[in-house]
Amino acid sequence: MIPPATTARILAEAMPYIRAWHGKIIVVRFGGKAMTDPALKSAFARDVALLQLVGMKPVVVHGGGWRVDELMLKMGAEPRRIRGRRVTDAATLNLVEMALDELNQELTGLINQEGGRAVGLAGQDGRFIRARPLPHETLPDGERVDLGFVGDVAGIDVELIELLLSRQFVPVILPIGVGDDGTAYHINSDLLAGALARSLEAEKLVLMTNVDGIHDAGGRLAHILTAREVADLVACDVVAEDMLPRVEAALDAVRQGVRAVHIIDGATPSALMLEVLTADGVGTAVRSDDGPHFFEDSRAYLLDTARS
Repeated sequence: MIPPATTARILAEAMPYIRAWHGKIIVVRFGGKAMTDPALKSAFARDVALLQLVGMKPVVVHGGGWRVDELMLKMGAEPRRIRGRRVTDAATLNLVEMALDELNQELTGLINQEGGRAVGLAGQDGRFIRARPLPHETLPDGERVDLGFVGDVAGIDVELIELLLSRQFVPVILPIGVGDDGTAYHINSDLLAGALARSLEAEKLVLMTNVDGIHDAGGRLAHILTAREVADLVACDVVAEDMLPRVEAALDAVRQGVRAVHIIDGATPSALMLEVLTADGVGTAVRSDDGPHFFEDSRAYLLDTARS
């Protein structure tokens, strides 16, 4: 049992953050190991419901690559990825849609069970996520590979999302978009979350993954990085290939107006709540190169306020 004094201190520390982010949009990409562990998944749903109940506006975009891999292997197909992106033919796309829809329904139900008001959505709903196919990837040997039904975000109609947020609902979005001709495309959930955060002018973008954040050239976790510092790490091949999509999403977001992007380990219990409502946080925060340095300044201010 947590002593009452400790509970009071924890609540006092959270208060400035609750006040600062009240009414603000926070886009969260949910994925990684947290999606495979029932306890972590339930804890995430509880965190999302809590953020909503204290006045924030969470929007969830979820992945599910591990589940797609499971289905592909059961069907005798070998998953293939290039630079972290899945090569997706028509048969694979059917499996992707099946897996993501199942996960979307489960996550939506968990948030509702915890007292939130969640609504599951796909990009085809009202065609609010418009997609275009990604260009062919070029391998080191010069071979060009068609990724198939893998898309990029061509545009987002945020009217539906804003309507749901205005009615105190939590949109839970699976990463499928639709082309001009009606073709469905699987969009990397990190890229979609970043594009959605920019379109909604979100206060924060939180990317949950299987690592504790971005590591520097010496292998140490970097708690705060500028966009330029992150780009340098990518150019020097310090960032692992499977981290590239979410790192690129973080760079795009902070360069286009999102104040802070947080990359955290979903395997840490209550990682979302710890990152948003405590002074220390649990991962890497990426901020723009230009001032004001909102994340550093606000964290220092709120930490002082919480301790005063």
